[in-house]
Amino acid sequence: MRLLYIDIDTLRADRLGCAGYHRDTTPHIDALAADGLVFRDVYASDVPCLPSRTALATGTFGIRNGVVNHGGVAADLRPQGPDRSFNSRFATQAWATQFYAAGWHTASISSFPFRHSATWWNHGFMESMNLMRGAGGERADEVLPGALGWLERHGRPDNWFLHVHLWDPHTPWNAPPAFGHPFAGEPLPAWYTEEVRARDWNRPGPHSAQELTGYAYDEHGWARIHPRQTLSVPDMERVRHMFDGYDTGIRYADDAVGTLVAKLTELGVLDDTAILVSSDHGEAFGELGVYADHQAADEATCHIPAVLRWPGLAPRAVDGLLYHLDVAATVVDLAGIEVPTDHWDGRSVAPQLRAGTGRIGRDHLVVSQGAWSAQRSVRWGDHLYCQTRHDAFHAWPDEMVFDIAADAHEQHDLAPERGDLVAQGRDRLASWTSDQLARSDSPVDPMDVVMAEGGPFHTRGELPAYLERLRATGRAQWAEVLAGRERPVMAAAGATV
Repeated sequence: MRLLYIDIDTLRADRLGCAGYHRDTTPHIDALAADGLVFRDVYASDVPCLPSRTALATGTFGIRNGVVNHGGVAADLRPQGPDRSFNSRFATQAWATQFYAAGWHTASISSFPFRHSATWWNHGFMESMNLMRGAGGERADEVLPGALGWLERHGRPDNWFLHVHLWDPHTPWNAPPAFGHPFAGEPLPAWYTEEVRARDWNRPGPHSAQELTGYAYDEHGWARIHPRQTLSVPDMERVRHMFDGYDTGIRYADDAVGTLVAKLTELGVLDDTAILVSSDHGEAFGELGVYADHQAADEATCHIPAVLRWPGLAPRAVDGLLYHLDVAATVVDLAGIEVPTDHWDGRSVAPQLRAGTGRIGRDHLVVSQGAWSAQRSVRWGDHLYCQTRHDAFHAWPDEMVFDIAADAHEQHDLAPERGDLVAQGRDRLASWTSDQLARSDSPVDPMDVVMAEGGPFHTRGELPAYLERLRATGRAQWAEVLAGRERPVMAAAGATV
């Protein structure tokens, strides 16, 4: 058996053709899906980039491994404690380590460990390569030579696991000019209307409709460097530019998927190679007022694609709530390797997949965001409950509830009218938090650490200048609201607004 894991950064679950997207963004992934398993309800337990891949690498939720932020104490794995042996449990129980210990040749081609100082991603990989000499944002054409060369050298023998990381859907969408504009003139997503744009235009927050690039406001300078991304969406033409830029990034990554599959065919090993295509998190385009970024623990950010072509398993759509950790455990199980159930939070559904019957999935999921906002959410049934401790300067209510089945883009908060759903979500979250801390190496919730340090990494020190930005762009009322909300957080960290 061989396993190729194609990790496409910032890829929304609903942007694949096999998920029903109306644009032809993913013809090569769709071809794999037609011959494989399409998991329709997979969520990253912790977002964004660093927390998500840390959870995947360690097999544990962020509340247990300690990584929920992009900076500060909660951006590093927490110490194991006095029972730490010669090798740490995070190393011996890592996802790639399971394949390495079983005799597989393991390799990763990614700049992620460099970008986030996340050396633990390398646990279990015999080869961990940043052949691009980058720190994130490399185009697929910069990643492919190393991946194709590795396959040429090692692809024919049995028992290898290769991770290839593609960044192209991550902003600023730098597909080369020669790639053209594959979606020019094609319809926009039907849900996004002028009414949505006009409502969002006056909402606050970095990566809002007036600041798609966060705290960067030099529109012309940004456009010269990154022509496929716009800084704001003052009209529907700019909205089109935004959607086209992201979708082109996806299509560019999908072409790379096709190149890798063609290489496996050339080597004569495609029929005996499992291929997993997934992501670390999604991307918001108006959900909760966030644009071209991943700032919440919500549907847009946490719902990720997972397409698995596994030799011998019949193609099917797989319904049921799963974490990305569950997919990782399932892949280990399908490979005939023992899943470390005593340590991992991921649960394998391989027996159900092999049988083709039986319930697949969990009763509910809890997902977490601590790098932009401090938010945890519960996904169950048709609903998503969001509890917010820091709103990333978006002025969100402390509690929100959405009917994801009817309102996948989170346009109508049900919390004011559905106190019963709020109570259900709150109770589930409290129970889950208590259970996880009881089985962690530390009783301290890393989200408490984030708040004690002054809030999520991407908000620290940014508010004073952003308040002035709001006042200068006709949103002074939000400046007063945000200043009032931020003072308690800053006071707890010993600072002032």
